[in-house]
Amino acid sequence: MGISKGSVWSVRFSSRTQCGFKPICLSLYIFAAWVHGDPRKVVYPTDSYGQFCGQKDTINENKTSLFYFNILKCASPIVLINLQCPTTQLCVSKCPDRFATYIDMQGSYRHNKSYWEYYRQFCKPGFNKPWKVLIRDEDCPSMIIPSRPFLKRCFPDFSTKNGILTVANQTTFKDGRGKTRNVTDLREAANGINNVLDARSVGMKIFEDYASSWHWILIGLFIAMVVSLLFLVLLRFTAGVLFWIFILGHQHSLMRNCREILFLLLISLIFMLAVIILCIVEVFIILMLIFLRNRIRIAIALLQEGSRAIGYIMSTLFYPIITFVLIAICISYWAVTAVFLSTSGEPVYKVMANQTLCKYANLTCDPETFNTTNVTKLCVGAQCTFAFYGGEGFYHKYIFIFQLSNAFVFLWLVNFAIALGQCTLAGAFASYYWAFRKPADIPTCPLFSSFGRAIRYHTGSLAFGSLILAIVQLIRIMLEYLDHKLKGTQNSFTRFLLCCLKCCFWCLEKFIKFINRNAYIMIAIYGKNFCTSAKEAFFLLMRNVVRVAVLDKVTDFLLFLGKLLVAGGVGVLAFFFFTHRIPVFTQETPTLNYYWVPLLTVIIGSYLIAHGFFSVYAMCVDTLFLCFCEDLERNDGSTAKPYYMSASLHRILGKKELSPKKAMG
Repeated sequence: MGISKGSVWSVRFSSRTQCGFKPICLSLYIFAAWVHGDPRKVVYPTDSYGQFCGQKDTINENKTSLFYFNILKCASPIVLINLQCPTTQLCVSKCPDRFATYIDMQGSYRHNKSYWEYYRQFCKPGFNKPWKVLIRDEDCPSMIIPSRPFLKRCFPDFSTKNGILTVANQTTFKDGRGKTRNVTDLREAANGINNVLDARSVGMKIFEDYASSWHWILIGLFIAMVVSLLFLVLLRFTAGVLFWIFILGHQHSLMRNCREILFLLLISLIFMLAVIILCIVEVFIILMLIFLRNRIRIAIALLQEGSRAIGYIMSTLFYPIITFVLIAICISYWAVTAVFLSTSGEPVYKVMANQTLCKYANLTCDPETFNTTNVTKLCVGAQCTFAFYGGEGFYHKYIFIFQLSNAFVFLWLVNFAIALGQCTLAGAFASYYWAFRKPADIPTCPLFSSFGRAIRYHTGSLAFGSLILAIVQLIRIMLEYLDHKLKGTQNSFTRFLLCCLKCCFWCLEKFIKFINRNAYIMIAIYGKNFCTSAKEAFFLLMRNVVRVAVLDKVTDFLLFLGKLLVAGGVGVLAFFFFTHRIPVFTQETPTLNYYWVPLLTVIIGSYLIAHGFFSVYAMCVDTLFLCFCEDLERNDGSTAKPYYMSASLHRILGKKELSPKKAMG
């Protein structure tokens, strides 16, 4: 079995890793997105002329809000924010603060020109004919409604008074057409806006809670970190005790249930069947424990050895921070590129006509030449207004494909960051296992050395494994998208087929993650390419399939117990603290709007911290297990081929060491 550069098996390297596959992160769509994209289209609202509101060094620099001439034509807030409302839109310096109509303004113009001076700021620039009769909302809005800016758009100032929807404490308003209307005509928009505003109010209260309790939250997370660290260190001594206590407790519970059911046996024959089933389960579990007792002892010994390895290489516990930073960079890259892609369209103008029979309605137009066409003659009052950002070119037609490619690269990079962490940790822990005398032979800075080997020699292999996983994940995303689109269909066969595909690809993703994880361990040990490492890891695991199953279940149980202990214990402590139930800290406890805000933050944060620590531990145990299996197959305990396993594993296996070897710590 050859050993390549980048391995930790021996200091005698023979050849460099050959993978031949290097990730290409820059592609044509990224270049196109960054060239054509314009994030200002997201930051600034756009008026009917395609101009940004509030953009510096433009005529709209001081006009930061978007005003809608006739907001009644806008169906919902979603239309206002994401799509175009079929009414003229204008950038204004401030939103209206009163009810007014164009007709009322004309009636008072001769006596009070201040009415017009206020009203004209919501008319098109250059319009100075207040005596002109408006047939439709063209140059000026027929009415204005008290509004307030939200998301840089002027929304009606809705409020509720005694359970009644009002606008500026009024329930009716004039629509500028001689009619008095009720504010409930805006109910569709009002419901959505009020929900958003209510959410905004709740958000402000949550922000206040965070502002007053952030230091206590940090203390709680620090306690979670200390408890997680102590749990991992104590596993060296308590792994076996915790496991057998749980098993004995489970057996005692089953026996007690059997006794209770026997007491009820005379009541119903159903309980008799339950007794039989429970007894069968009990006998099966006892036989399994007897049959697998040595393998369980090996699993517990490996868990204890993992705790010992982490104790010697404490820096590995903080490596998840690097993975977190890399994933954060990937998310930022994806988000920025997605914004550039979504804003890479050109402004599209369409004919807006009030006449339903106008054949030119909704057709694209050119605002510079629109007035010279015959459209204004055939459709009286038609306007060429900004509709949306898009285009008819090749690039704009395939924006969706580019967004899909962006999502694929995002998945690829995230999986690569995770793979890099797994390979780095595996290399560090493998260097611990293959040290003949522990800890004397453990190399200096094993984590840093392993990270350097992974970057220098194994990027191609890690990228290839990440690519396979990213392809499967992208297919799963597409299947979820299809499932969402076909939810309303009545074709039962289609739904069944889609459900089967989703299930199959979910299983495939889990399998590939399992293979990749163990392949990265073999890459870190031997320095071979991905395919060879995956094949060797798979067959090695198959030759030790029972040990794999036992170790996996024992590890899962102990880590689940640890996460429950950390998150639950710190969560209970935080609950008593934030609800003023600890007399010693009553004066220090902050006054909160929602005590569950910091409580949930502490619980979720504690779980994530525990997950970060325990993921390192799980990687350590998996690495030591593969090294242990390799040690058994490659060595026989002779002087020429001594075992590298710990003394406790020697005793469990009942193998004698034929070569002199110092006791391992």
